[in-house]
Amino acid sequence: MTTYQNEIHNTPNWTPIQRPAEVVESRLVEAILQGTFPVNSHLPGERELAELLGVTRPTLREAMQRLAVDGWLEIHHGKPTRVRDYLKEGKLGVLNTLSEHPEHLPNNFIPDLLNVRLAMAPTYTALAVANHAPAVSELLEGRHSLQDSPQKFSEFDWHLQHEITLLSDNPVFVMLLNSFRELYLNLAPKYFSIPAARTHSMQYYNALAIAASEKDSQKARTLTEEIMQESLIFWRQTDYL
Repeated sequence: MTTYQNEIHNTPNWTPIQRPAEVVESRLVEAILQGTFPVNSHLPGERELAELLGVTRPTLREAMQRLAVDGWLEIHHGKPTRVRDYLKEGKLGVLNTLSEHPEHLPNNFIPDLLNVRLAMAPTYTALAVANHAPAVSELLEGRHSLQDSPQKFSEFDWHLQHEITLLSDNPVFVMLLNSFRELYLNLAPKYFSIPAARTHSMQYYNALAIAASEKDSQKARTLTEEIMQESLIFWRQTDYL
């Protein structure tokens, strides 16, 4: 009997291989962002486009349908496929895709995102403290063991925001925030790479913990509004502004 059959090996840290349709989707998005297929232009015919991409027509159709769902393409049977004005006609999936292409982010993209967050976060944070202050306090206990690294801060902050939306007892906030997950996790490490931004966030966590212990929802709202507004100072130190 050979010995290798009983040996225990470490699991390889392999990156999942992209499916052909995912590769096609990525290439089409890049072509749109780079202006190869400008907004309101029409894509080549299906046969020609499939040959250009080196894939089968069913694979191409799958990728195009996914892009149509997010608002990149407009597909009508028997008519040329139009490249939509994705900043005006796109859906939340467009935001996540744009975060993967920072060189193509439109002007004021980050300030616009922060304004959306400013409109949401103070309200769901105040609701969470009003409805479940002890649970908010418990969540914030994690700050004491938080490692001082951009990735760990990004993960902690996302977890905190997500759990707070759950504690707000408003499922609409949860669904809206979930739509921003990939976008947030792509962008946040850049923000938290600035030491002062991590310090600023920790000060917020400490102050919010006090507000939660006092069950002061108005203070929680005010604190969250302030950090949302002040975060723009740190974003200006990144490559995104």
